[in-house]
Amino acid sequence: MKPTVAIVGRPNVGKSTLLNRIIGRREAIVEERPGVTRDRKEVDANWLGREFTLVDTGGWMVGGDALDDKVSRQSEAAIEAADVVLFVVDATVGVTEDDTRVARLLRPRAESVIVVANKVDDVSHEAFIWDLLSLGLGDPEPVSAIHGRNTGDMLDRLVGLLPDEVDEPVEVVDEVEKIVGVAIVGRPNVGKSTLFNRLIGEDRSVVHDRPGTTRDSVDTVVDSDKGPVRFIDTAGMRRKARIDEETEYYSLVRALKSLDTADVALLVIDSTQGVTHQDQRLAERVDAAGCPIVVLLNKWDLCDTEQRADVTDQVGQKLHFVGEAPVIKISAISGKNVMRLWPALSATIEGYQTRIPTRRVNDVVRAAQAAHPAPAGARILYATQGATDPPTFTLFVNHEVPRTWLRYLERKLRDDLELGNTPIKLRVRRRSE
Repeated sequence: MKPTVAIVGRPNVGKSTLLNRIIGRREAIVEERPGVTRDRKEVDANWLGREFTLVDTGGWMVGGDALDDKVSRQSEAAIEAADVVLFVVDATVGVTEDDTRVARLLRPRAESVIVVANKVDDVSHEAFIWDLLSLGLGDPEPVSAIHGRNTGDMLDRLVGLLPDEVDEPVEVVDEVEKIVGVAIVGRPNVGKSTLFNRLIGEDRSVVHDRPGTTRDSVDTVVDSDKGPVRFIDTAGMRRKARIDEETEYYSLVRALKSLDTADVALLVIDSTQGVTHQDQRLAERVDAAGCPIVVLLNKWDLCDTEQRADVTDQVGQKLHFVGEAPVIKISAISGKNVMRLWPALSATIEGYQTRIPTRRVNDVVRAAQAAHPAPAGARILYATQGATDPPTFTLFVNHEVPRTWLRYLERKLRDDLELGNTPIKLRVRRRSE
């Protein structure tokens, strides 16, 4: 396990900017207003050859609403789990009441805390930092996270506080175990974060009935019978035309990026609202990404008999293009039927990673050509599966094959090879002259 470093402090002091500065890329969403970060976000970091896990947290504050309290508890959980804490304070503002409360929380472990006096952009601002000695956590480190000033000195001190590395015998393995990525996607406020917390067994994402609570993608690896699975909680996605702030735009970008790198997508739908047009659009986006889909009808326990029949019909009519995708009716908040997700997920992953013998692939291709030959004399001379994740078939042809006929062949391959809702790819290569 790598040592863990938590970045904490009140809202809008530059915690996410500092994380981006340390790792050298824009991983955390940054905006000049408080409350943008809400969930704990973990990233890998390295300084002078020492690797550690860096944890960005939401702003810790007192006297806020219920959502603010949940964000603060996430920060407290990060503090408890961390080996070292970077306590970020805005040096240009000085010590506030919230800073004092955070300091009081950190004092029992002061030897592993670094007070980061942020926004010290030049030498003239360094005089501000000495007011921070009143926090009782040692000498502050003056930095400018946005410009990078003195962050190297701060990291040198940070590395010195990390636990000593333990030399352990290295186990030689023939193959690295692949971690399957499962993205939880859906419109805002359909219960994605509640489901995420239920699946990983802890309150890792902030859950609130306010739409748009999740801002960034959060992921956690869970061991299962089929090996490790990485569940990724994403921000709620809606049409770009309805996005009215920069933060939500970047949340959408991160969610789409998570979707494009995932192996499976869990499409969460609010059963009380039925299958909306945006649900359809999201399903199309998932399908275009080449991800197999598992449809989850959440809040099923809140629907009466008529609503249940109606939403079941809507799935068949509006999501017909996802084929034989599993549809599971759950309640994320109570946990009802959530365990049924695992067999469906296991079967979906198995299909995504399946490999078909070359002889069987060519038998299906020959039968398809015999039943319905391609127009203009086009023929597939040979076919083979070149890759998995998803199953990818390479077709060697005599000349160009129409796309309409390739769609017919795709359906035949899916049906005859029993691939169900597993997406497949076809690559066409013409025989050289």
